Amino acid sequence: MASHRRPKQASRARVTVLTTAAAAAVVLSSQAANAAPSEKPSKDEVKTKVDKLYEEAEQATEKYNGAKEKQEKLQKEISTIQDNVARGQEELNELRDSIGMAAAAQYRTGSIDSSLQLFLSSDPDDYLDKASTADQLSAQQVEALKKIQEKQRELAQERSEASGKLTDLASTRTELGKKKKEVQAKLAEAQKLLNSLTAAEKAALVAADARASRSSTARVDLSGAPAGSSRAMAAFQAAQSKIGSPYVYGATGPSSFDCSGLTSWAYAQAGVGIPRTSQAQANAGTRIYSQSDLQVGDLVIFYGDQHHVGFYAGNGQVLHAPRTGTVVRYESINNMPFQFGVRI
Repeated sequence: MASHRRPKQASRARVTVLTTAAAAAVVLSSQAANAAPSEKPSKDEVKTKVDKLYEEAEQATEKYNGAKEKQEKLQKEISTIQDNVARGQEELNELRDSIGMAAAAQYRTGSIDSSLQLFLSSDPDDYLDKASTADQLSAQQVEALKKIQEKQRELAQERSEASGKLTDLASTRTELGKKKKEVQAKLAEAQKLLNSLTAAEKAALVAADARASRSSTARVDLSGAPAGSSRAMAAFQAAQSKIGSPYVYGATGPSSFDCSGLTSWAYAQAGVGIPRTSQAQANAGTRIYSQSDLQVGDLVIFYGDQHHVGFYAGNGQVLHAPRTGTVVRYESINNMPFQFGVRI
């Protein structure tokens, strides 16, 4: 007989669970759809984040500049030491040759003594320690051996110094690479944020920055501003000639600059050498803690870690290379946290 048993129905509990899950999915989807538009940051929020990233990139840039400067210094020092070692080795070889020639002459006459034979087959340091044989050498030979000893010690010391500097150079290059990647990562993150803006929003930011650059000169009245020394003014005028030049991290001119690249380049045009980084420039002269005491051409240091520097331009303005995406321009000294001025 055919079975007339009714089909088994899903349990009420299971139906309830499925219904609840489906309802929750609908609610979550609705919330996600509604939340999506609000997740996109506004133009002002993007600008704030980008400005922060640019500031962090500049902090890393000054550390990059410091590592690069150290690398160049080490390379010069190593090159000098290696040249000294090469010359020293030549002198050592000549001294040894002179002793060898003396020994050869004695050999030809059959008068070579055991002391010279010992020298030619052992370390002169060890030889001269043997006082019992020293009197077998002529005064000239003893002097030559002493010179050989001294030259050997000098070469050993210079080779050790070169080895230490080469190790330091390797670690400095590693640090340089890390800082370069850090700068590039910050800039890439900033660019990604800028790319999230609409064309109109990007144009608005560009226009605002262009207005700031164009109007900077008009805002600065240098008449009556206290002038610095002749060299400070020459450096300031050199920096003025670069107004409009783009900011590029690690750049020292003449067509692009970062903040400390501009100040060090400008002072170099005035015949004054100052350190490469803003932190080092902060210690390159007399500190001026009151803004009212600043003179045109003084350096101005900003931020607690001293990662930004510019020129005092008079009347509460600075001339500087602000950050990526901007150009060399004037700006209010109050736009950044002032620390002190430096009179070179």
